[in-house]
Amino acid sequence: MAVRYLLDTNTASYVIKGNLPRVRERLVAIPLAEIAISVVTEAELWFGVERRPDAPKLHPAVEEFLLRINKPAWDSECARQYARLRTALEAHGEPVGNLDLMIAAQALALEATLITSDRVFRRIKELNIEDWTKP
Repeated sequence: MAVRYLLDTNTASYVIKGNLPRVRERLVAIPLAEIAISVVTEAELWFGVERRPDAPKLHPAVEEFLLRINKPAWDSECARQYARLRTALEAHGEPVGNLDLMIAAQALALEATLITSDRVFRRIKELNIEDWTKP
């Protein structure tokens, strides 16, 4: 089964922390094989763990989440999408942070919908986006 949804870092955080029940409700309604995160999101999640040594429950929660979620490789097609997107956005004076751009590029390469509440992704017109924090 192909990946249909790529969770952005903020959505993965909502799932891990459980602080937005509607996000989890949407997640459990979809076969796990259709959901993934970018390895860029994985890196950001580990960065969050490292930054918060005072949150002892965070490390096992992130680890448990990462055991269950697909993490497709960030490959040459992602790299090509990244270069194309970055060039176009910079030419229009609308740069996007490099990590967000890498996540968007992977969503495009996978032909997946990016699940995010981060408005910066709206600058990428060809990107399919859903915000599961909204009813």
